[in-house]
Amino acid sequence: MKYALLLMGHVNDPACGEDGGADPEEFFAFDREITAAGVVVDSFALEDPDQAVQVSTGDDGERIVSAGPFAEVREFVGGGYIIEVPHLDDAIAWAKKSPASAAGGHVEIRPLAPY
Repeated sequence: MKYALLLMGHVNDPACGEDGGADPEEFFAFDREITAAGVVVDSFALEDPDQAVQVSTGDDGERIVSAGPFAEVREFVGGGYIIEVPHLDDAIAWAKKSPASAAGGHVEIRPLAPY
């Protein structure tokens, strides 16, 4: 089964970001470990949320383009993996190993839809 491991952070959490959270070397070590295990289908890292652009629809039906940062957003996706493992328990085990599940963040696990 394929699962997305979404590495989540919280904008106002002092344990996440430059002033806290896992050291980048911990993420690099995790990346080497999960890649060497042969379960990674794909992975990505995202720039900070203040570099985001949002496209939405206004009340008049017109598309609106807005640049970040977005004050209403409290958590963000910092990156993720698509992994292929036999069971959800295996995906959970990888999420527990990820530095993103330490204080200041969490890993959201979602099965990929089969279409």
